[in-house]
Amino acid sequence: MSSQGFMSKVAIPYAEALVESANNASVLNEVNQDLSLISEILKESKELKTFFYNPLVTTEVKKNVVNKLFANQVHSLVIRFLLVLIDRRRITLLDIIISKYLELVYQLQSIVVAEILTPIILTDIQQNALISKIKDITNSTTVKLVITIEPILIAGFIVKIGSKTIDTSLYGRLKHIGAYLNSASNISI
Repeated sequence: MSSQGFMSKVAIPYAEALVESANNASVLNEVNQDLSLISEILKESKELKTFFYNPLVTTEVKKNVVNKLFANQVHSLVIRFLLVLIDRRRITLLDIIISKYLELVYQLQSIVVAEILTPIILTDIQQNALISKIKDITNSTTVKLVITIEPILIAGFIVKIGSKTIDTSLYGRLKHIGAYLNSASNISI
């Protein structure tokens, strides 16, 4: 088993416990926002991530930093959760736990997450049209778009929903044509 697979298996029970706690306390949406905020902070601050991952920093110091950083910014349930992760030396799994948590919440709320790769910023009209089309395709009532700008695509876009991929990009078409031409040139007459 890969280390990523192992870490994912370890993270799932924590994510499930947080979903259950947040749902029981009726603060699911607030916890979603708080975890998204924490995730963004960790992406932007490599120093904070390194600090949490450093085994030489004591749990008390890490707890003090969590309390000072997030005391008035996130729900107390999230702070208690972070403190438990520090106590159990699982704070290094925070990114994976947040990811698993959001997956579970989206399943619970019947939200389909569609990852969109596009070379340009989509307008609100384009986003709404995509959401409408994805709702039709997936028979879901709610769709959340996660948009990433990828200039290499040249034109068009790629939609990823779970394990399904829809590639309408010019880059994808050129790659497909190139693969076809390579396979055709290998055929001997």
